[in-house]
Amino acid sequence: MKAMTDVELIRVFTGELAQKAGKPVHELIVEEARKRGMAGVTVTRGFMGFGASSFLHTAKILRLSEDLPVIVEIVDIPDRVADFLPVLENIVDKGTVLVLQGKAVMHCPMRIRDVMSREVFTVEPGLQVSQVARLLLHKGVKAAPVIDKNRIVGIITGGDLLQRASMDLRLALQSQLSPEMQDEHFQLLETKGLAARDIMTSPAQTINVKTDLSEALVRMAGNNIKRLPVVDDDGNIMGIVSRVDVLRAVSRAAAITESIPQLPKSLGRTAGEVMYQQVPTASPESPLTRVLEQILATPLRRVVVVDSNMKVLGIVVDRDIAARFTQKKKPGLLNSLISALSSSAKLPPSIEGSAQDIMNRDVFTVQHEDPLTDVIKLMVDKSVKRIVVVDSEKRLLGIIDREIVMRALAGGE
Repeated sequence: MKAMTDVELIRVFTGELAQKAGKPVHELIVEEARKRGMAGVTVTRGFMGFGASSFLHTAKILRLSEDLPVIVEIVDIPDRVADFLPVLENIVDKGTVLVLQGKAVMHCPMRIRDVMSREVFTVEPGLQVSQVARLLLHKGVKAAPVIDKNRIVGIITGGDLLQRASMDLRLALQSQLSPEMQDEHFQLLETKGLAARDIMTSPAQTINVKTDLSEALVRMAGNNIKRLPVVDDDGNIMGIVSRVDVLRAVSRAAAITESIPQLPKSLGRTAGEVMYQQVPTASPESPLTRVLEQILATPLRRVVVVDSNMKVLGIVVDRDIAARFTQKKKPGLLNSLISALSSSAKLPPSIEGSAQDIMNRDVFTVQHEDPLTDVIKLMVDKSVKRIVVVDSEKRLLGIIDREIVMRALAGGE
């Protein structure tokens, strides 16, 4: 038997003739619940009852009533019930709304509504790009839908800031700089006079809140999409879904049972079957200048430090180098390094130190025979994008990242 899930039951007591905006209240409730992707709604018509007026309504043949009692019932998880209660408040003028707690076995397909993040940071089209960048960095998010009159007109991602606003560094690297250096970069953006509407990707790709998880996987993996705004049937924004949201949902579902029909069959594949085998490596003594060259030459943006037998000793990420030279407080060298990381200039002639001085020795690894379920769980639990794949002797075999995991789950190579 499937695991029991915490749920809440909304029960709305109303009348058959109760109306709002020229439509029966019970029909409005069903329409609003459906377009918002609620798990399900049932409407029951009673044959006898009375409300606050104490007037008896009955379906007896000798006393036919034109306003019989109506009960609307909605069962869903507590978060979605909480989101829907304000909608009910705007619909139900007369009657009673009851909320009960319980547990249930939900025989429902896994949909985007079960996966998405409900907290969405949005910006207006006229907001200055410098302010957009500051807010994204401050809130720790990678994208912001652009909203005009409650409609999504575009989306701004870190890639848009780099490509269309010519921001020097991606947000993950900006976070490693001192507040003073961050201000310098954002002030430079401000001088360009650009607004959100000038750099946003438009039209923004969106996904309906009722979309099945398997369909979302195929779409995100096939188009290399990292995050999508989630909308209801009317185009109103309901949330945002990212790769990590999808992977977290798959991990949780797989931990409960392996028999959920919506779980990808490819979860049984191993890390070794899907990993990247071409991984840049360095010895502990490799000069940092050489390490930086390797980082800039690979989309992985990292170098694995190994010994002469390919045993993994540590890992160097571009953020580590930026953080190191921020701490050294050498503005000239740091500016050269920033230019190199932004690919707008050549590498600094010399960066003191070697890989072992800066490498992170806590490397997250999986073995090549480990199933994708273990890989995904580690990615989610440790909030990491990439994991090193090793053999039983801890020797380097490859790297696996979110993108290749998504492709594998979607059925790709």
